[in-house]
Amino acid sequence: MFSSIRNVYCVGRNYKAHAEELGNELPKEPMIFMKPSHALTPADGSVIALPGLRGELHFETELVIRIGRGYEPGLTADELIDGMAFGIDFTLRDVQSGIKAKGLPWLPAKGFLRSAPLGPWLEFLGTAQLARQDFTLRKNGEEAQRGNVSRMIFDLQRIIDFCAAHYGLGQGDIIFTGTPEGVGPVKDNDRLELFWGEEPAGAFTVSLQ
Repeated sequence: MFSSIRNVYCVGRNYKAHAEELGNELPKEPMIFMKPSHALTPADGSVIALPGLRGELHFETELVIRIGRGYEPGLTADELIDGMAFGIDFTLRDVQSGIKAKGLPWLPAKGFLRSAPLGPWLEFLGTAQLARQDFTLRKNGEEAQRGNVSRMIFDLQRIIDFCAAHYGLGQGDIIFTGTPEGVGPVKDNDRLELFWGEEPAGAFTVSLQ
């Protein structure tokens, strides 16, 4: 599932309500960070071991897009994206707060092993279709997050063009496009389930270690 993935880009603070819930300023351009490919792990119903001794571990549910061809200026998102999935950008929140205060990189808070569970690839129906359906996260059967791409600060085209211009973008790259409001901590044995509308889009059980 992950053998063809190259770069893992992530967009921070791409939903206004999420930035506000954490007390962060709204960005004026896409805020891009990366996760190592080793952070990826399948959200295939199994148990995922995650760090439980480094402060609160927060879930952040996101639409993930896959780039299916080399970027060329003028190509649209619909021409470049060949698949989508839903995943979690796990964040060690206490660690992140500490390194942000020191002006240090986010890697320890965002890039640890298995910090990016990813559901199965789904057919990408085009950007016009995405806003017609919400994506959700259920924790232990209760809805914890709900998002819709129409509420993104930067749309997929802007994100793609920005990544390409500043860092390069090619076939096999994936982009976590940001999380809506409602992020929160997980506990040991929590069951997380991802949905695209009513369609299951990944699930796993947390094992804090």
